[in-house]
Parts: sequence; structure tokens; C-alpha cells
Amino acid sequence: MYNPKSDKAEEFICHEEILSTLKYANQNKNNIELIDEILAKAKLRKGLNHREASVLLACELKEKNTEIFQLAEQFKKDFYGNRIVLFAPLYLSNYCVNGCRYCPYHAKNKTMLRKKLTQEEVKREVIALQDMGHKRLAIEAGEDPVNNPIEYILECINTIYSIKHKNGAIRRVNVNIAATTVENYRKLADAGIGTYILFQETYNKQSYEYLHPTGPKHNYAYHTEAMDRAMQGGIDDVGLGVLFGLESYQYEFAGLLMHAEHLEARYGVGPHTISFPRIKRAADIDPNAFLNGIDDEIFSKIIACTRISTPYTGMIISTRESESCRQRVIHYGISQISGASRTSVGGYDHDDREHDSEQFDVSDQRTLDEIVRWLMQMDYIPSFCTACYREGRTGDRFMDLCKKMQILNCCHPNALLTLKEFLVDYASDETRKVGQALISREINRIKSDKVKSLTEDYLQKIEQGSRDFRF
Repeated sequence: MYNPKSDKAEEFICHEEILSTLKYANQNKNNIELIDEILAKAKLRKGLNHREASVLLACELKEKNTEIFQLAEQFKKDFYGNRIVLFAPLYLSNYCVNGCRYCPYHAKNKTMLRKKLTQEEVKREVIALQDMGHKRLAIEAGEDPVNNPIEYILECINTIYSIKHKNGAIRRVNVNIAATTVENYRKLADAGIGTYILFQETYNKQSYEYLHPTGPKHNYAYHTEAMDRAMQGGIDDVGLGVLFGLESYQYEFAGLLMHAEHLEARYGVGPHTISFPRIKRAADIDPNAFLNGIDDEIFSKIIACTRISTPYTGMIISTRESESCRQRVIHYGISQISGASRTSVGGYDHDDREHDSEQFDVSDQRTLDEIVRWLMQMDYIPSFCTACYREGRTGDRFMDLCKKMQILNCCHPNALLTLKEFLVDYASDETRKVGQALISREINRIKSDKVKSLTEDYLQKIEQGSRDFRF
């Protein structure tokens, strides 16, 4: 029986409810009266449930699809403004005991060069990332209780936060590691992490168990209920995601929104972020072996429908995707992107891109400076801000800020301040010129005279050598 408030995975992600939803969506994909009713509800900016959103995703009416994309673009502007937050993944270890069929880290892959960073190597990786201008990392590691225990992850987090190089500092570490216990989530919360991220890969239990034949990740319920344990352990910012291409996108879309509804129903706050990875080529993994791949058009619509269904949620796309794809979907709801990513263990401390320990091929291989300039040329503000984490505006407190559309008085000026730091410390001359012009324009969009005056003062102090101002 479907129950969004249940603590059991198979009740809040109910297979029968998803099948019923997909049947309903298919039956109503050209029901213009119902679609108009759903769009009218969406315009109230309070979100849609998985069944309503699935109807929009299935919609075949060209005029209504245009309206869906336009509404998603407007919601992105209303709730997140024209900021795009930047981060980088940091791979700590590719040792893994699982047998995942879509990941080259699987335990049976004997051609994968296994690596685990020492704390000295972590330091070198962090300095390389700081020298690019990054302030926010997402650490990644395979699941291996011997090589990658929670104590190792915590030690790495402590090392990352301890490194201050020139004007560089990693101000927030997000964590993407395997499902674990409430006690271990409490340790991560105490270590001062930002968001705990865990991709479901697929919400279809039968597919999930086939794709994870061996290892602790085989346990569907334990994995799917991980966000509940994270919340119980004191982490109030969690990030969801599926790996599109493993199962039908309609099924995954409904399951993803049901998971968000579950967190809202049970804990009073939905996911802080939703990520949108698609399966990519890597080592011994051929994406063509999976039969549920989706093209850019469907991918864009999934993102647009997610934006209008969960208007307050941050949405992430990585360097898995090409520049052209990222440019397209940024307009429809994406609020965070990775930049200059290396998906190999120890990849940043080398000038050449290493492939022997990569988790997947990187499609967008531009430098951080190039990505920053590209965003600004599209009139977006590249943001390295971590202020909300450090000011305690997490969980329902951040959602309250977003729902009241206070971004222009808080996140917008913080974005300008961190962009200014990047321009002064790391940018090329061309990027600095584009950035100074953008800041001059954007300063006038701050609604509060007091905040605007303070922002101008802080910008001047950054020019003079001071750092880390925030609202």
C-alpha cells in the first residue's frame, strides 16, 4: 500500500502506485482540460505531486510543452535568480566491494587501477582545486569497509577543511558515499558537511537488484531508506538522484518525486538538491548495453517538469553532459553545475587527464575559468557561495528563504562577493573584464538599499585584499 509517511522503502516508493501513475499519465497525455488544470496548479508555485507531474511529462501537445518549458524557466528565475553555483567532485578512493553492472568500480573489474589517497595526496588535490578557484567540493568514494571506512572519510574531511593556500579555502564539503548508519550520519553532521548526496540509481526494485547483484548495495530497502537515516542523524540537507538510462525514464521520474514527497511528508522538508546524471561510457562499461537511454529532448523535459514540480529544490548537472546540453538545461531549472571535473582518484594534481581510475568519461572538459566566462556571457552569475551552510540556513530554514523569494537580498549579493573573489584571485584578464561588467550590472538588482550599500563596501574591500564576506 502506498504511504508517503511510511518508513518502509516499498511503501513510500510503491511499485503499484508508480505503474498506476504511468497508466494514468499515458491515458491523459493529450487531455488538454486536465493538463491546463495541472498547469494552473503549478502556477501557484507550491509544487505538483508525482501523478500530476507525470501527466505533464507524458504530454504530447506541442503548445502545452512550450508552456511547460516557459514555466520552468520562469520558476528558475523566480526562486534561484540567475545564479549558477559551481563545485567540483573529489574522488578519494575507487576501492569498492559492490558488483554494480553500470560502474567500472565494480569488484570484478580487474583492469581498474585501484587507488586511495593518502592525507598528503588529499592535501595536494585540494591545493590544486583551490588554485583553480573552487570553494565547494563533493567528495566521492567507493564502498569498501576496509579501505574506505567512515573514519577515513572523516579524516579526509578534516584535512580538506584545514588547508588554507594563498587566498584559497574549501568552505563546504558535500559528501557522496554509500548508504550507512544513523550513527555514521551523525558523525558526518558533526564534521560539518554540507549536503549528503546519494543516487538511487533506479527506483525499480527488480531492476535495482539485477543491477546490484553482489555487495551491500544489493539491499534495496537499506539503500532507499538512507535519506531517512541521514535526517535522523542530524543531516537536514540531502540530495537525491537517479542514473537515467538504467530503467524507463517515466518510472524513474515518478519514483524520484515520490521520494521527495516522502521526505516532505515525514520530515517537513524535501530534498535540498536533485541531480540528473545519465549513464556514460567508462572503462569496461558500454552505455549502449543499457536499453533505456534518453535523448536531449526528453532529458530537457524531465528537468523542466522537475523544476515546476519541486520549485524550491536545487538542481544539479555535472560534466557528464556536454557544453551544448548543459547550456540548454540551465535555462529550465538547473541551479548547480560542476566545473573542470576530474573523475579519477588523484586527478587534479596532474596536468594531464588520467583515465586509469576514472568513474566515467567527462564530456565538458573546459577549465573553470572558461566555464565561469561562459556562464557570465549568458548573463548568469557564477557563484562559489557557501554562506547558507555556514550561517545555519539549511533544511527548512533555507526552504523558507527560497519560498519567500528572498534570493535577491541574500544569495544574489553573496554570489557577487564570491565571484569577485574569483575574478581578483584566479581569473584570466578576459574573464575578469567580463565579470567586472556583470557585477556592475547586477549590483543594481539588489532590492534592499542597506544590502546594496554593504555589498558595494565588501566588493571594494575584496579589491583591497580582504576575503570571505557574507550575508
